[in-house]
Amino acid sequence: MRIPTPLVATGTLAAVLALLPATAGAGQVSRAAMLASSCAGCHGTDGASPGAIPSIAGKSATFIERALKEFRAGTRPATVMDRHAKGYTDEEIELIAEFFASK
Repeated sequence: MRIPTPLVATGTLAAVLALLPATAGAGQVSRAAMLASSCAGCHGTDGASPGAIPSIAGKSATFIERALKEFRAGTRPATVMDRHAKGYTDEEIELIAEFFASK
């Protein structure tokens, strides 16, 4: 087994970051986009779900924020969202909610 050198690890990180959506004009990934990128696996690119998982693109920021906080608190029924939401601070939830509300 080969252990990656820092140069290889840095290259891998750069490749992953290059796949994330960049903010307009800045050429950098916004913190909100980076946080929201983990949602794409289930909710689709930019929150537009292609399947049975609900789309969250264009929902109001208030709705998304409330839902995530309810999942985190365990007061909203969930299969996996309760576990995901527990990993976010209030500030991160607000960023995620604003990101998807803008789509």
